[in-house]
Amino acid sequence: MASNTRSWPADRFVIHRLSEEGRANTFADDVRAGLGASPKSLPPKYFYDELGSRLFEAICCLPEYYLTRAEGEILCDNVDEIAGEVAGPVRLVELGSGSAEKTRLIIEALLRRQPTLHYVPVDISETSLERSSKELLRLYPGLRITAYAADYFTALGALAEARESRERTIALFLGSNVGNFTPDESLAFLQKFRAVFEPGDALLLGADLRKAASALVPAYDDALGVTAAFNLNLLVRMNRELGAGFDLAKFEHRAIYDEQRGRIEMHLVSRAAQTVRIESLGLDVRFDAGESIHTENSYKFDIEQLSDFAARSGFVLRRSWFDAGRQFSFNLFSAEA
Repeated sequence: MASNTRSWPADRFVIHRLSEEGRANTFADDVRAGLGASPKSLPPKYFYDELGSRLFEAICCLPEYYLTRAEGEILCDNVDEIAGEVAGPVRLVELGSGSAEKTRLIIEALLRRQPTLHYVPVDISETSLERSSKELLRLYPGLRITAYAADYFTALGALAEARESRERTIALFLGSNVGNFTPDESLAFLQKFRAVFEPGDALLLGADLRKAASALVPAYDDALGVTAAFNLNLLVRMNRELGAGFDLAKFEHRAIYDEQRGRIEMHLVSRAAQTVRIESLGLDVRFDAGESIHTENSYKFDIEQLSDFAARSGFVLRRSWFDAGRQFSFNLFSAEA
């Protein structure tokens, strides 16, 4: 594992850019594998280049995107109770931190309980990490940040190494991020997380709840077209980074709800039969009319499923919090002795 480290300022902020051994999970290799498969797919982690991260921030402001409002309601109503669930002193770890807007409420609640706080954000976008970290350092003099620009699995080992002896950990995995995993991947992820936790640590897991398709689909296919732009940006990224020749006008964004699996699916659908050259890979990718690249799943849950995930991964589901409309949930997975 390689690490490039930059500091700003040296006593309060350090960012590590982690890369996995070998090339198994690079963008180019995942594009080759995903577009060579049947059906075609790409991992959703590649949404979050600089433009993609900004577009997702815009999605969170959309009227159709109920998740942000539901999360905010839960935090505003329960943040001090949540912060008090783990005995201090604690460090705060966050996976998929993005702009860290929601995190500020938790940071403030923890700083009401202890004079200083070590915040450890993980995000695949180094640009987002730098921007949000500098703003947080400006706002909170008692904050120290150790950031990791990496995917979640790569960062888990480093998170264990970064622990200080007296700290307990509250880890945040908010939004609907866990829904991007398949059920088997969710279980494996939680098991790996539990392996680096110690008794007394806890994971605060955001999970979107099952509901009618009439509420779900517009959240992933908004009238303004921001989510479509977010999805189509994957093609822009392949054009820019891999010398691909995708014509965006020949693809359309589509969101569908698979009720049996309990998931929203996002696709990039070819409007016509076409062949796209990806120059740096020496690859020609053939699309039939109506064929898609499956770019994201977003699974929805009920509390029985979440409790089962906790038990099977070595956690205990200690508490759950909901918004008034019971659209979304925060769930405290406790690492017991």
